[in-house]
Amino acid sequence: MRTITETEALSELCKRLSEAEFVTVDTEFIREKTYWPQLCLAQVAGPKDVAAIDPLAENIDLTPLLELMANKNVIKVFHAARQDVEIFFHLNETIPAPIFDTQVAAMACGFGDSIAYETLVSRLAKARIDKSQRFTDWAHRPLSEKQLEYALADVTHLRIVYEKLREKLEKTGRMDWLESEMAILTDPATYCLKPKEAWRRLKTRNTNRRFLAAVREIAALRETMAQEQDVPRNRVLRDDAILEAAAQMPESTADLRRCRGIGRASENKLGEAIVEAVRKARALAEKDCPEPLKRLAKTGGLGPTVDLLKVLLKMKCEEHSVAQKLIASSSDIEQIAADDNADVPALRGWRRVVFGEAALALKHGGLALAVEGSELRLLSTQPTPTED
Repeated sequence: MRTITETEALSELCKRLSEAEFVTVDTEFIREKTYWPQLCLAQVAGPKDVAAIDPLAENIDLTPLLELMANKNVIKVFHAARQDVEIFFHLNETIPAPIFDTQVAAMACGFGDSIAYETLVSRLAKARIDKSQRFTDWAHRPLSEKQLEYALADVTHLRIVYEKLREKLEKTGRMDWLESEMAILTDPATYCLKPKEAWRRLKTRNTNRRFLAAVREIAALRETMAQEQDVPRNRVLRDDAILEAAAQMPESTADLRRCRGIGRASENKLGEAIVEAVRKARALAEKDCPEPLKRLAKTGGLGPTVDLLKVLLKMKCEEHSVAQKLIASSSDIEQIAADDNADVPALRGWRRVVFGEAALALKHGGLALAVEGSELRLLSTQPTPTED
């Protein structure tokens, strides 16, 4: 078991790993009190090497690790990669690539929706992972042997998991099924949290465009301050306070004091900034105010169609041994029920072949569901051509 605390040792490790076909990677981090995740430990493993890299050590520069993550000749294997990738992107604004996410791969191989790592290890590597250190304080030093053993298990077993999943995907011709998901994970836009888009995270039923303009400006202010101060959003301003200020449209800090949830914020620079954000929203031309977020229209008779499509999705996913979540979400199903040209993944590429075409056919009566004995079957309603 190796713990690397110095740059020279890290450089030697990464030099060896740069010759490998793939490396498995995992991170331990905390973010309860910060906006950005704080890296506390990085674990990597190659065919022969395995190490825990301590980014909190005084004599370490993570450049060799970041260069390895950017090496296009080495596949970086993660399980549920998004948060790990976000950490590396935040460190030097470079996305690790190429990536193989074993959670996504497992869904394409029929292991169910968002399968847990320990379950995958048990089924493919025939090993058990001690979960007792899952909620440990990774920022505390020194780390115990038990903590390190737990952390390194996340990358040692991942080697076997990766090899078996890759073999299965290649055998079934499904490697390209992962491409769209990996493209999302390696797109910087996935991790660039633009303040002007932060308002979309808030839930409101108010569709007034001037109100939404105020929500957008105040939410952008909060996002910017949270990023600059590296604190959680709610430490700056709570969601309900943003919605309240947008509804009241205060013209001064005195008006702001009457808004619920603002508290002492009205008496400092944040209060002044909120009032200024509202002024900006007031001054916008109507055409520059945001459109209400699109919601699925409530269409009469849509419910039964949605229910049928969900049954079809389950049937098709069982037939092809693929997780339902990888094909379509409940929202996607509702959109397909309402619109044949819905902009959803299920109507594009391999997903359309597996499910989308049948979904449209079922919707328009070209297919029907029938019970034969104890089994549910899909039947064509089209007349069978007859020979002359």
